[in-house]
Amino acid sequence: MVEAARASWHGRVDVRLGMESDYYPGVEKWLEKLHGEADFHHILGSVHYHVPEYRARYFTGNIFSYQQIYYEHLAMSAETGLYDTLAHPDLVKNEDPDAWEFERLRPFVERALDRIAACGTAMELNTSGLNKIFTEMNPGMPQLLLMRERNIPVVLGADAHTPGRVGDHYLEALDQLEMAGYSEVSFFLERKRHAVSIEDARNSLIPVPAEY
Repeated sequence: MVEAARASWHGRVDVRLGMESDYYPGVEKWLEKLHGEADFHHILGSVHYHVPEYRARYFTGNIFSYQQIYYEHLAMSAETGLYDTLAHPDLVKNEDPDAWEFERLRPFVERALDRIAACGTAMELNTSGLNKIFTEMNPGMPQLLLMRERNIPVVLGADAHTPGRVGDHYLEALDQLEMAGYSEVSFFLERKRHAVSIEDARNSLIPVPAEY
């Protein structure tokens, strides 16, 4: 399907193959095999707290503990070296928005980000959070500031499960990056990271026709 789309849109849209790949401890060998099955340009690592199998294994009924486990697994996923970028890296705040207290969790987030920065793994600013229960991007500004302090590269993503959401809220996301102190945004080709200035990224965005 991707190859057909690439051929159909050649010269108009650059279509490339990527994967979002879930992580939890113990599946590293299987993931290594999976990631080698195609010539991917970009592999995103995810920890999905709400997947039934993950929840059954790690949720004990204590939300704060679950939030800590989430960040521990984010750090572990970076340390595997299997991923280019970590997707929506505070997604767990949607588990129970009323129980999300970033300042309480900050020491655990900082330790995880230290480990991620040491690996050189990028992290995503995902705009789909604006459509979730906790209506802010993933991650929110407090975590984004901590990422900037550690010079962690950022990739934009919209989690666009429908064509009409491709690039959704990217201008706002670029504004968020600037507010956090970033001057560049990253992308991947052939699993190698490239960076462009936020100004160039902003100028490259093309308005979507109304019919889309």
